[in-house]
Amino acid sequence: MTASLINWLKQGPTGQQLISFNHHDIVTGSLFTQQVSHWWQKLQQQPAQRWLLACEASDLFAVGLCAALLAGKEVVLPPNTQKGTLQALSHAFDAILADTELAQGCTQLMLRKENGLADAHWPSPSHLGSLTLYTSGSSGEPKAVTKSLAQLDAEVATLERTFADHLPHCSVLATVSHQHIYGLLFKILWPLAASRPFMSEQIEYPETLSYYTALLPNLCLISSPAQLSRLPEALEFEPQQHSPSLIFSSGGPLSQEAAAAIAKVYGKLPIEVYGSTETGGIGYRRQLNMNEPWQPFPGIGVKQDKEGALLLTSPYLADANTLRCDDQISLLADGRFVLEGRLDRIVKIEEKRLSLVQMEQLLTRHPLVNQAALVVLEQSRTQLGAVIELSAEGQRVLAEEGKLALNNLLKAQLLTEFERVTLPKRWRYPKQLPVNSQGKRQLQSLLELFSHD
Repeated sequence: MTASLINWLKQGPTGQQLISFNHHDIVTGSLFTQQVSHWWQKLQQQPAQRWLLACEASDLFAVGLCAALLAGKEVVLPPNTQKGTLQALSHAFDAILADTELAQGCTQLMLRKENGLADAHWPSPSHLGSLTLYTSGSSGEPKAVTKSLAQLDAEVATLERTFADHLPHCSVLATVSHQHIYGLLFKILWPLAASRPFMSEQIEYPETLSYYTALLPNLCLISSPAQLSRLPEALEFEPQQHSPSLIFSSGGPLSQEAAAAIAKVYGKLPIEVYGSTETGGIGYRRQLNMNEPWQPFPGIGVKQDKEGALLLTSPYLADANTLRCDDQISLLADGRFVLEGRLDRIVKIEEKRLSLVQMEQLLTRHPLVNQAALVVLEQSRTQLGAVIELSAEGQRVLAEEGKLALNNLLKAQLLTEFERVTLPKRWRYPKQLPVNSQGKRQLQSLLELFSHD
């Protein structure tokens, strides 16, 4: 069977379809229909067309998402709900549908489960809405990526065709958020279309994962490299009696060491998925060897230009034109490819995509800073190092209050637009940033500042 997201959205779930679950509650198709119908009616009464959607619980998020799409609204998913991010995106939405108060001076519906609703029919839409996700562009400004339901439908169908044979009637658990494209597709849209229940809460602890793997015979785990790399140690590197049927990893590179450790505890290598918000899924692999090549998904065209940049054709793109990506690749004779690194300054820290340009610009707007440079430090876990050339006032603060106090002041600046897990872990304050004779920053000189603690 090929799962069709659009057909599912038009028809709705059966009354008996298990939509979601957690340790104390389940949501059946009939209950889900009641909730979606209730919020669909509320949204239809609102003239606002562009709705920012943010919700912690995945079942409630799915209710808001379906209701808004069925009401023909444009759903806007922000990269995070930091105050500075929402201010930067204030032009992009007319109203908010969320489970917490997010912004002043804007229409907001408080998304929550309504009890005691009467039985309802699934809404009959005159037309379906669309999704716009925001991600870090190369300039540092949030970049809008609009996804039609036809694009998302095509990707869901490909995932089902590619992996369904490995998935018995699975329940889906995730350690990643549904607010980003990976979690949205793998935890919400694909399970809904394929009638696989998902856990409404995000898994945060290995003990919780072990509880559910023992309780449920077939599980599909949606996770990320940062989380998977920590899991074997938490499980004491011991083979587990109960394992997920399939493990997916996406959002950044997974080391071969981490992949092998997962195979040791769970008896199988994770399936890594390579792609982005803009491109959708491009390829997948199981990392049998170091620098294992990637297999393009069916229907995906991969070539390379003279600089080695990936040239992509895909049904998940807005048009049929070839997209030049900022990843450098080596193309193999059998159609697979090897990733060779980035051509831009977008990086992923803890699987969260961010622009080094944007972070540097935010730091230089602080009155204590003249110039800022960020470098990626490849240690046991990828982290950022910040090299700051201070203003005269910054030098005074450093001398009088110390490095820790100064670090905290600059971190507070960054927290207006970035999540705490992405912030630089190491800070250096040279009198001047190292540059060459042409005035260009010297990466190796910057990295050498972190060679000694």
